[in-house]
Amino acid sequence: MSDEDLLECSKEELVSRLRKEESEKISALIQRGRLIKEVNKQLQGHLLEIRELKVINQRLQEENVELRDLCCFLDDDRLKVKKLAREWQLFGHHAAKVMREDLGGYLKKLADLERMQDGLVKENLDLKELCLVLEEECVSRSDSSPGGSTELNLPCMVARDLGDGSSSTGSVGSPDQLHLVCSPDD
Repeated sequence: MSDEDLLECSKEELVSRLRKEESEKISALIQRGRLIKEVNKQLQGHLLEIRELKVINQRLQEENVELRDLCCFLDDDRLKVKKLAREWQLFGHHAAKVMREDLGGYLKKLADLERMQDGLVKENLDLKELCLVLEEECVSRSDSSPGGSTELNLPCMVARDLGDGSSSTGSVGSPDQLHLVCSPDD
């Protein structure tokens, strides 16, 4: 309303209009207060939610750092294991190569030893045969000699060298070595 319209109104009318305006203003202020209270309540809820989210975010960041450290550790461990696996593989190849070389040498030595053993077996058989022939010859000579035989005049008799006991057993010329004693008439 303009000032002229207000001047034309009566005093009661103006008072009633003023009261009405005041009551509308008070209602508006009350409504505004309620709205502000509601907005403050919502802000408090949002602030509480922000605080909770900050705590969750902090925990997630700490977990993220731990997981990153764990990933770095596991990656270092993976690289170490990979390096160790390569070293073991190289060691395995080297060991297999050495074993093949050694096995070849051992097989050659084994073949040589088998040849030597075959030679020794043949030589032992020959010596056994020679001993049997000599024994038969000694037996036949002792049967044909007149008046019996004694150890000293038997040809090709195996006698033990008693010696003076100064040499050790098993060495060449030791008292435990057997010597073939042949009579001077052979």
